[in-house]
Amino acid sequence: MPTPTKGARLGGSASHERLMLANLATSLFRHGRITTTETKARRLRPFAERLVTKAKRGDLHARRQVHSVIRDKQVVHTLFAEIGPGFESRPGGYTRITKIGPRKGDNAPMAVIELVESGPITSRSPSGNRAATTTPAPAAAATEEETTTEAQAPAQDTSAETPAQDSADSSGAEQAGEGDQDGKS
Repeated sequence: MPTPTKGARLGGSASHERLMLANLATSLFRHGRITTTETKARRLRPFAERLVTKAKRGDLHARRQVHSVIRDKQVVHTLFAEIGPGFESRPGGYTRITKIGPRKGDNAPMAVIELVESGPITSRSPSGNRAATTTPAPAAAATEEETTTEAQAPAQDTSAETPAQDSADSSGAEQAGEGDQDGKS
């Protein structure tokens, strides 16, 4: 029987904590990244990594053990078919926790827990960034396109307003002209 965790439980009883961790792990494997409190993320990390290790084994017994925790068959299939084989060459460390600051309502410290890229481990460039030069170029081009579109849009709007004003002026002149004709007849 596993030794219970010392200290306060997440949400009350041990069974509630176990179910909450199972639901968090299901969401993590379904979406690849979830936002939760730092405490829950720290408790979830070893739990989820154990499940990924079982998925890497890939045998029937491991699948049944994972299915006893994660009750969604689609997520278990995704874990064994895509996530586990993707981490085949990685000896551990399948998740990453990033702190994102306090929650707005109660100031609870929040974190994002996500699955690390399951592809081969890429080497970093000498500056420490991965392909930092290629990312800003498309973003700069997109902003230039937006500014040219915005510059053209007001020019089109003013030309569209001018005929409308002319037609309003001409209809007003027609009404005034009709009044003069009515007065003359």
